[in-house]
Amino acid sequence: MNYPFARRMNKIPRSFVREILKVTDDDDMISFAGGLPNPQSFPVEAIKDATSKVLTEDGEKVLQYSTTEGYRPLRELIAQRYKRQGLKVEVDDILITNGSQQCLDLVGKIFLDRDDGVVMERPTYLAAIQAFGLYEPRFHSVPLLSDGVDTKALENILKEEDIKLFYSVASFQNPTGITYSRDKREKVAEILTEHDTILVEDNPYGEIRFMGEDIPPIKSQLPDSILFGTFSKIISPGMRMGWIVAPPEVMDKLITAKQASDLHSNYFTQRVVYQYLQDNEVDSHIQKIKKLYKSQRDEMVRSIREYLPEGVKHTAPEGGMFLWVTLPEGVSSMDLFELALEEKVAFVPGETFYTENPEKNTMRLNFSNSSEEEIIKGMKRLGKSIEKLQDVKK
Repeated sequence: MNYPFARRMNKIPRSFVREILKVTDDDDMISFAGGLPNPQSFPVEAIKDATSKVLTEDGEKVLQYSTTEGYRPLRELIAQRYKRQGLKVEVDDILITNGSQQCLDLVGKIFLDRDDGVVMERPTYLAAIQAFGLYEPRFHSVPLLSDGVDTKALENILKEEDIKLFYSVASFQNPTGITYSRDKREKVAEILTEHDTILVEDNPYGEIRFMGEDIPPIKSQLPDSILFGTFSKIISPGMRMGWIVAPPEVMDKLITAKQASDLHSNYFTQRVVYQYLQDNEVDSHIQKIKKLYKSQRDEMVRSIREYLPEGVKHTAPEGGMFLWVTLPEGVSSMDLFELALEEKVAFVPGETFYTENPEKNTMRLNFSNSSEEEIIKGMKRLGKSIEKLQDVKK
């Protein structure tokens, strides 16, 4: 049968990362490709205890339908954590979602019509391109500098174009690991205050700072903006539990869109997460994650400098899970990807993170899901692959 698919489906590629995960399912493969938290950080026993407690004490209720907004005590707990960070968030400002990926989809649904303008960082989170792309917007991109987005470029785009949304990952950005400075956040807030453009601030890594000082989200200076959060990086990604923080007028539309999508997020998982948070000191758990990731990040930075050829540049993130590598001019990371797979090491070629005119000599490396020994071995293999490719180019 000739299925009459919607036209928009012709424009949306499958996730490159999800496809890579299929080819890296090999015991000999060292993968820096997926954005995977380290399984050592998963609180398996504590989750087991929380699950048992929830089922024993309230089994019939937790297996029933629930409200679209999400379990209120869980939302109250999230709001309290924000307040301790200096961000005023009320419980009714929070909608529980199926991971922060659903946040992207819901925001796209309620705001984007075909050809609406959306500003993305350059480079940007590839799954955000995919999620917003379904609604057929016009993408515009602004470069990232070492301390955050190029605010002059952002201001020029907002003056010249009709832009509905600006999507930003201000803390330990995916894919680059770059973090906006305090001054840069203030400037972004100042610019957006002068325009009818909504900030959509994705903050999955904000609590995983292992160097430097914590900086509040841009939303702390821009109350009308939208903020995403998730438990994927501090508890477990498999539980698919995230949330949106939004003003009342936006929340009303988000709830309607979510009801049309899935009625409500997994209520049982919400109750388990809440129970885990009640019974355990999550901040101590996060400290363990930070310590683990810092040692892995430090080893990757050291190994890049030792084992990759001269001319390779990289970011040095103060938190999160990724760093960004720029290869010598003329060296394609997509060509390198094929050679690297032969050497049993994988990464994500950089061009998948651009909405237009990709920089083909770039790549993303994940350090959180590899041991220090694997990082050393993987960097040696990657260095060998780069040298092979350079020899071919000569």
